[in-house]
Amino acid sequence: MRHFVSAACGLWLAAVAPAGAEPVVVVELYTSQGCSSCPPADEFVAVLASDPRILPLALHVDYWDYIGWEDKFAQEKFTDRQRAYAKAVGSRTIYTPQLIIGGRDRIEGFAPDETSARLREHLGLASNVRLTVTREGDMLVIRAEADPPLDEPVRVQLVRYQPEETVTIERGENAGKTITYRNIVTSWEGLGDWTGREPLELTAPYAGQDPGAVIVQASGPAAILAAARVD
Repeated sequence: MRHFVSAACGLWLAAVAPAGAEPVVVVELYTSQGCSSCPPADEFVAVLASDPRILPLALHVDYWDYIGWEDKFAQEKFTDRQRAYAKAVGSRTIYTPQLIIGGRDRIEGFAPDETSARLREHLGLASNVRLTVTREGDMLVIRAEADPPLDEPVRVQLVRYQPEETVTIERGENAGKTITYRNIVTSWEGLGDWTGREPLELTAPYAGQDPGAVIVQASGPAAILAAARVD
């Protein structure tokens, strides 16, 4: 599976502009250790992460825990976030695995070709929000400007994630499998709203060594207008 996916993605990686020419595209993967369809998508995260313009984030949901294996990374708030995405488009159904690209495009199941096509589109988009994040000790300084100004307020969010952990699953649909998970989201917090009409400058605590990202997103949740890594 890894070789097939890597080859397929190599085609779109070669077709887009050099690293640094495009904004960071956030890809949210909703997954679970208790979902038998999820391992290929979990592995796909590593392929996506090989491109510095793409930030895949694995959000483990808790609604598969009842079938015999409790996902140690799952949080109810991640399930709530996935439900909020569904509600925003008038859907009553949520899936695993599900990818949400840039807060807008939703892909159910493991679909590398469709994902590659959507990523090409997002990598070619220009944003009117310029976001910079600087780490100063245990604090972040976040600055943003919008040109032209935004029509509606947006949400500034801070995400922390664990780069990698390998888990041996003993029960449930994936019993007997050992899976390496990557970019495992451990927290997703709102830092406040920004009108998008005047320049933004705010600070936020940032202790510890785990990487993260600052994300500026339209309400809904909807389109992610800008994202910046924190290493």
